[in-house]
Amino acid sequence: MPSAEQILSGLKEITAARATIAMAWHAYFAAIALALLFGFRPPRRLAGFLLVPPLLSVSVLAWLGGNPFTAIVFGVLAVLLLFIAYGLGCAPAQLAPAVFLFPGLALFAFGWAYPHFLDGASLLPYLYKAPTGLIPCPTLAIVIGLALLLDGLGSRALCLALGAAGLFFGVVGVARLGVVVDWTLLLGSLVILARGVMSFHRDKTCGSLPS
Repeated sequence: MPSAEQILSGLKEITAARATIAMAWHAYFAAIALALLFGFRPPRRLAGFLLVPPLLSVSVLAWLGGNPFTAIVFGVLAVLLLFIAYGLGCAPAQLAPAVFLFPGLALFAFGWAYPHFLDGASLLPYLYKAPTGLIPCPTLAIVIGLALLLDGLGSRALCLALGAAGLFFGVVGVARLGVVVDWTLLLGSLVILARGVMSFHRDKTCGSLPS
């Protein structure tokens, strides 16, 4: 089991070496955010699929960085979300009520400009080079934030899967690695878990599976 210092060093190394990939993920999420802002509401199935690629990115980079545990966990989470997303049907995604919308916005912004692991005196690079899509906590934060914005895509399974992953990595970040800002991910994970235990309207169109 690597020490906390080794884990932190590996995360910082990925952040420094993969800045171009981080910028690509910022562009990816910016495109999604702009589409939502201008009124586009994707089918739930498509919206679910859009949550998967950044998780796969973390898995691949963790594997390349010599962290098989994170690689396997994120790979399994990505496959699980693919299966869940397939069952979401073709009804359009809807924005969440305010009680979940505002935490979703806050978590999305936190994941976007994750304030850790990036060196530099200026705050500007955090807006486009923060390690979203590179390492676990900011990636889970922005994905959970987007899922909350879209009211969990009407899926209890999706909310619980993301919430459990976020809770685990949030606790690891705070308790084991001493990354205090990961309290934000931990609290956001509790919010999406709360959404998951509430009732959803089940859409059965387009061959959806139980979710």
